[in-house]
Amino acid sequence: MAKESFTDNKRVRDLIKLMTDHGLTELELVEDKAKIRLARMSTVVAAAATTSALPGPGPAVQGVAAGPAAPAAEDDLVAIKSPMVGTFYAAPNPESEAYVRVGASVGPKTVVCVIEAMKVFNEIHAEVSGTVVKIMVANGQAVEFNQPLFMVRPD
Repeated sequence: MAKESFTDNKRVRDLIKLMTDHGLTELELVEDKAKIRLARMSTVVAAAATTSALPGPGPAVQGVAAGPAAPAAEDDLVAIKSPMVGTFYAAPNPESEAYVRVGASVGPKTVVCVIEAMKVFNEIHAEVSGTVVKIMVANGQAVEFNQPLFMVRPD
């Protein structure tokens, strides 16, 4: 029986499931000359592997956001930022409504978007209570770590 390699998608998915099931924040495996390191960022699993350059931000569109909140320069607004590099999606699938729109009320556990990283779709929570006043990224846009996705006026 042939040994599975780290380039096997099923093997990587199994490792991610192992991390999720056991609440691991980091996993590094070395077998022969192959090595893989997986690290959990916030409440999301991301795999550290070869990363390619992604295009910069595009126009703002009704969409969804991600990650921990941080103070913004505009008024009393708080930015919901991306906890990882990936692709931003405003809805769970193309046929569904966006998780949130401008004017929507959000709470800390409200899912505001998903970010796809390494073919894993990660739900992003607002982590702040307030009203969405601006969506900073377009659906399907590549986002960087810590990039502002939404601006929220806190309650």
